[in-house]
Amino acid sequence: MKLQIAKSVYGGAGLAHEPGGKTVLVPFTLPGEMIEAQLLEHKKKSDEASLLQVMSASKDRVKPACSHFGECGGCQYQHAEYPTQMKIKSSILQETLERAGLIALPNIESHLGPQWGYRNRMRLRIEELDDIPRVGYNRRGTNEFLAIHECPIAAPILWRAAQSLLQVAAQTPSAARWLSNAVEAEFFTTGDEKKLQMTIYVRKDQPGLAAFCEHLKQVIPELAGAGTSLIKLTGPQRQVQKPRPLESWGATGLSYRAADEDYWISRGGFFQVNRFLIDELVRIVTEDRNGQLAWDLYAGVGLFSRALAKKFRQVVAVETAGIDLINSFKGPGKHAVEATTVDFLRHAVIQRERPQLIIMDPPRAGVGADVCSFLTRIAAPEIVYVSCDPVTLARDLKMLVDAGYKLQEVHLVDLFPQTFHLETVVVLRK
Repeated sequence: MKLQIAKSVYGGAGLAHEPGGKTVLVPFTLPGEMIEAQLLEHKKKSDEASLLQVMSASKDRVKPACSHFGECGGCQYQHAEYPTQMKIKSSILQETLERAGLIALPNIESHLGPQWGYRNRMRLRIEELDDIPRVGYNRRGTNEFLAIHECPIAAPILWRAAQSLLQVAAQTPSAARWLSNAVEAEFFTTGDEKKLQMTIYVRKDQPGLAAFCEHLKQVIPELAGAGTSLIKLTGPQRQVQKPRPLESWGATGLSYRAADEDYWISRGGFFQVNRFLIDELVRIVTEDRNGQLAWDLYAGVGLFSRALAKKFRQVVAVETAGIDLINSFKGPGKHAVEATTVDFLRHAVIQRERPQLIIMDPPRAGVGADVCSFLTRIAAPEIVYVSCDPVTLARDLKMLVDAGYKLQEVHLVDLFPQTFHLETVVVLRK
């Protein structure tokens, strides 16, 4: 069928209308383009189709930089000029917020950095093809293995490390036998690419990590530490249970310099993925904010807490898995709490505690109704909400706005160029 793309939607596809009026989603298209598509699947709200050819291309269409684009499930927007990607994301964010009933929105301020080589973390599958180990990702929309030979959005050292892994296995029979037990490999680097951590996910426990890492370090001297974790692959969907750490070699984490602070990130621990925009994100969230008491909820390793501690007399940082936070966020005016945000806020309501500022950086599921209910009872004068999902963000903001908060600022921070993912910072005040 021939379709004209009306707009781009969250998830990366273009939206068009079939002659009968039903919407159809077609990936790798741009607004205004006339395309030919093949219907793939009927769904309740919209149909899904694949792109056969672009009959009338947008002036914003470009040649993708990666040879795997379209097959690989990682990127969705490499066919669009980068300024166009930002326009698409901004319009999607605006529409998502408005659809939730949020009106009179402030102008969305966009913040961007280099569009390539930005990722400080990379997780790859390892499989043998013709008896030769290869690394790759999932083929788009499936769990099939796609061997790759480049990944332009990853920091160069990460891809060099993946190549080194295969090189060591090819040159050393004992290393090849050891790696044959591996299912996945994850690499994490500092922003300056001078230090590297590696986790190898294996099918079964086996000795030999240290010997393998000594071989690998000769090829990639930045390797500072490594570990193996056991994962169980169950069923065709490759459902992965929580990995169980096994052996360890070298350092157990990395000291990551960002926003004029050093953060200790344990192997496998969460940290913002865009090495170029971390400082800007911290600036947006914390700049020109000061006072007596601030809370940093879903604090992670304390990315925002450290900056706040320079400006507030007391900062309370709350994190469910708070080992790194408790070990590093110490000293006068710094208080780390290992607890869920819901439990912390429930206790705070009982104690009638009220900070001047609350910062929240929840996972993709957002904060939810319980947290919003507690927040409205605590009634802090200012809340800064950092979100990686515009849909759950809009849901939560609507609850806070209905309770009396007003949206003062909306920032789109493009931590994930070439993909549909977008990071948003929203400032709310009473």
